[in-house]
Amino acid sequence: MSEETSLEGATGIAARLGLQIRKAVLGQDEMIDQLVAAFLAAGHVLLEGVPGVGKTLTVLALARTFGGRFARIQFTPDLMPSDVVGHAILDSASGRFRIRQGPAFTNLLLADEINRAPAKTQAALLEVMQEQQITIEGRSFPLPPPFMAIATQNPVELEGTYPLPEAELDRFLLKVRVDFPGEKDEIDLVAAATDGRVGDALDVSTVEPVADAAAVVSLQRFVAGLTVDRRVAEYAVRIVRATRAAPGISMGASPRGAIALVRASRAAALLAGRGFVTPDDVKRMALPALRHRVTIAPDLDIEGRPVDAVLKAVVDAVEAPRA
Repeated sequence: MSEETSLEGATGIAARLGLQIRKAVLGQDEMIDQLVAAFLAAGHVLLEGVPGVGKTLTVLALARTFGGRFARIQFTPDLMPSDVVGHAILDSASGRFRIRQGPAFTNLLLADEINRAPAKTQAALLEVMQEQQITIEGRSFPLPPPFMAIATQNPVELEGTYPLPEAELDRFLLKVRVDFPGEKDEIDLVAAATDGRVGDALDVSTVEPVADAAAVVSLQRFVAGLTVDRRVAEYAVRIVRATRAAPGISMGASPRGAIALVRASRAAALLAGRGFVTPDDVKRMALPALRHRVTIAPDLDIEGRPVDAVLKAVVDAVEAPRA
């Protein structure tokens, strides 16, 4: 039995992933835990936060933990789908077309400010996320496993952006909010980033690989097989169904929300060192798994009521199963 296919070994790798990322990223423990959970669950993540809170650095550190390939695309209004997936070009020497692969051919893809690109380009990335393959000129190219797309968006600067439609938001397993670090963490961060450093290059030199790509794929399969009691699965479904009848929500989550919640809860269980999912795992992952799948009622939106506050009230009102 390999390390990643035993509970003790899988738990150890999962813990080391987070530990290595924390060597480079300070003061973002919740973001790191949720990002690692999505990675273990083989899902994609939408990161929302203002610039300068460590989003790109975190993704780069995650790629380094398993020696994976990393690519970053800065989404802009003039970005074309071919700039993401690639295109065919004519080879003048042979007179034949050859495929030029785009940055999406990687293990970890960072789509920076995804809401700045038009809908056609957004759709090209989201198709890659769903199909795990890229089609160019009728030829299909499978992506190297593991593949994870991490998209970022700025919640404040919305002028000139193209908001993702609900159907496309639903493709992300989690939506992770990235807040400012605490005062002590920010002091440590500034000290670490300015001590003998020239320029502002992202430094992940302290991050060490803890697994290879094949081990990560095995680990993801192990997570997918963790035990979920039927009562716990029913609890996840009741939470999702409750979002459809909540007075502060105009559109609730679809069944895909319940599926995402159970998948993320399995990863949370492994990070907690368990081979089975508890109601607490479901409750812990409810907000990141559902906040982008529900729509706040217009009156609450006008009042500035945050979606997390409304969603938390819904989750707290659903009774959890008892042992």
